[in-house]
Amino acid sequence: MENSETLYSVGVDIGSTTMKVAALDERGELVFSAYQRHQADIRGTAAQLAHQFREVVGDCRLRLVVTGSVGMGYAQRLDIGFVQEVVAAAETVKRRYPEVGTLIDMGGEDSKMIFFEKGKVPDIRMNGSCAGGTGAFIDQTAMLFHVETKELNALAEQAESIHPIASRCGVFSKTDIQNLMSRNISRADIAASVFNAVAMQVVSSLARGMDITPTVFFCGGPFAFLPELQKHFRRVLGLSEQQCLLPENAQLIPATGCALLAESHSHGILTLDQLIRTIEEKRDTPQQLDNRLPCLFTSKKEYDHWLQAENIYKVPRAALVSDTPSTYYLGVDSGSTTTKLVLLNADGDIVYTDYQRNEGDSFKAFCGMLQTLYQSTPNPDNVVIAASAATGYGENLIKTAFNFDYGIVETMAHFSAAKQVEPAVSFVLDIGGQDMKAIFVENGSIRRMEINEACSSGCGSFIETFANMMGYPVAQFAELSCYAPHPCDLGTRCTVFMNSKVKQAMQEGAAVDDIAAGFSYSVVKNCLFKVLKLKNIEELGPHVVVQGGTFRNHSIVRALERMTGRHVAFSDIPELMGAYGAALYARSMHNA
Repeated sequence: MENSETLYSVGVDIGSTTMKVAALDERGELVFSAYQRHQADIRGTAAQLAHQFREVVGDCRLRLVVTGSVGMGYAQRLDIGFVQEVVAAAETVKRRYPEVGTLIDMGGEDSKMIFFEKGKVPDIRMNGSCAGGTGAFIDQTAMLFHVETKELNALAEQAESIHPIASRCGVFSKTDIQNLMSRNISRADIAASVFNAVAMQVVSSLARGMDITPTVFFCGGPFAFLPELQKHFRRVLGLSEQQCLLPENAQLIPATGCALLAESHSHGILTLDQLIRTIEEKRDTPQQLDNRLPCLFTSKKEYDHWLQAENIYKVPRAALVSDTPSTYYLGVDSGSTTTKLVLLNADGDIVYTDYQRNEGDSFKAFCGMLQTLYQSTPNPDNVVIAASAATGYGENLIKTAFNFDYGIVETMAHFSAAKQVEPAVSFVLDIGGQDMKAIFVENGSIRRMEINEACSSGCGSFIETFANMMGYPVAQFAELSCYAPHPCDLGTRCTVFMNSKVKQAMQEGAAVDDIAAGFSYSVVKNCLFKVLKLKNIEELGPHVVVQGGTFRNHSIVRALERMTGRHVAFSDIPELMGAYGAALYARSMHNA
């Protein structure tokens, strides 16, 4: 179908996680719309949606205006009109919903509130450094439950009680939810409590003394696809259903506003085919590769050579023999998000390991691990646990509940394990899912220890959060980073502020692999300079050992080497080193 004489007004909203398109005909009727996660592939998604639009209307003339947190950079490079997102949303309300007194807009990583009063310029409020009251916070809960975000809505419908959750930004918000899970609070109640926390956060952080007057207009993807979320906002605000408005296509409000403003804000008329060619042919300029960091590995060949040259310490292993009664030593690291188990034989060789996510219940996770060990051993009665030791977040629980012989402070467990990797260790850096420990060693003894307190930016969940945000499994995200040609310099920032740096990199056309590699550098920078506040690399000494599940990602090990100029030692079981150290401690105490 060809409509070369037809003129459409098209608005495109490129947010941090999704791309929205609204195309209006000359009567202002919506003829095409789209809402799709772009997974940081802005050009690919734009081309795909443009082709879908062409299938509907054929080639045509159009006026185009872009908005969104990632839209500005692309609008500049493609010479397309740009309008601020709140301006676009306000335009839709003014033209089509004049009865509205307050607009509440929630996106993937931002939230906005606009107050309308006749005869006055709209009062616009946006979240600044906190992303707690956004769709990303809800997405994190869905990931903890291993469900799609929309399934949270069905759960929340069944809730009976609301529990307090601090809708904090970043990774530590998970801890509140995990504590509820560990108390066997129903997932329905937790889902509803998250929606309630989001509503409380948005209202308290954005209203700031202004009256939220009806009619209250809800827009944005979370409101469009999660009806229960709107109910919790109504409850927090004390409003009836008649005092609120959730429009059709609530997720398209800023994009629609752009289309309404196209006549005055577009950079002229072009054809759809011209737009498609521009999207597919335009490439980043060399100037957009400024402020990049050295690549971690130039090729897979260099990476493979590095792995061989590193001589990764392989922990001694042996078979679990149960033909005759044999003595073994058990070590357990009960962390905030995972539980690790290591079983040693009398010679100190590892004969069995297990690693499981707690799913909010570390006690249940460990019970399951013991059952698996029992079932996988032909003659379990011949496996004699001579001594056992627990460490980690759940040390006291495991030690008391299962009558373990010893408990060992987590840092000491990791130090003991590190000495197996490098007897002359001078510095140990352990990075887990939500915590970080640094041990400074002098003359074989611990000189000082540092742990993160209120910052999660150098932890494993830091990368996991952004990998999931971009639609990648953590392992694939790590692999991408190893071979990135131009890693982005994302600086040393907390999780929320990092969002703005990622958006900026995306605006500049950075590839996903370069962003992934930038995170590897950022984790190291955050650890060394933001959390540990190192003034001199010499404080680390000559022998650095790293451990913790985060260092399964070799790009982070390599980034640490790049930044410190030191060889970094690590084992083939970085995520099990706490449990390994506990097992070694149990063995040494029993044989003392």
